[in-house]
Amino acid sequence: MREIVFDTETTGLDPLKGDRIVEIGCIELYNTIPTGQTFHVYLDPERDMPEDAFRVHGLSREFLAGKPKFAEIAEEFLNFIGDAKLIAHNADFDMRFVNAELERCGRGRLGLDRVIDTLQLARRRHPGASNSLDALCARYGVDSSRRSRHGALLDSELLAEIYAELTGGRQAAMTLVEATVTVEETVVFEISARSEPIESLLTERELTAHAAFVERLGEKAIWLKYRT
Repeated sequence: MREIVFDTETTGLDPLKGDRIVEIGCIELYNTIPTGQTFHVYLDPERDMPEDAFRVHGLSREFLAGKPKFAEIAEEFLNFIGDAKLIAHNADFDMRFVNAELERCGRGRLGLDRVIDTLQLARRRHPGASNSLDALCARYGVDSSRRSRHGALLDSELLAEIYAELTGGRQAAMTLVEATVTVEETVVFEISARSEPIESLLTERELTAHAAFVERLGEKAIWLKYRT
């Protein structure tokens, strides 16, 4: 099954108040395993960069100047995700921004029925615990040392590993590991007859009862092969 893990960085918290996407990062999965195919782009938000947002992702207005606008990459983005399931952490946030950008350039919204929210998965698995991306990385032993700031592609890479942990995908992936089994030696055990047979412990009454039982089984009874 094809799935897309994705993340966005923005100028703020609310697309309805003019906040825009400045970075999109996507990782393609097949049966929860990254295929190596990615989509990553920085975007010109066509507005200023608030200081609070800059402290989160470190993307300045000067750095983003001259980068493509969302409308210029919308077709490529939609072609990459295709009809795959979309996986995001706190997916409502990212989907509000993506759909606002799509509507702004005259394209249809993406349906929420195709979205898997890893934050909700984590809350069901770990109720009452911190389920931020950093907390989940620490909980599952995912190396997040490269994450000094938020970044859409890096966060998607980390989330792909977290998603595998939340859904059991790492255990499923083990079936893809090629194993080599070497048979070093075959041992054949020979069975020989006893030099002296063991004395039977059956009584005459038991032998007579068993013989009568075998007679009732008919001519094809397997016991007849062992009758002495």
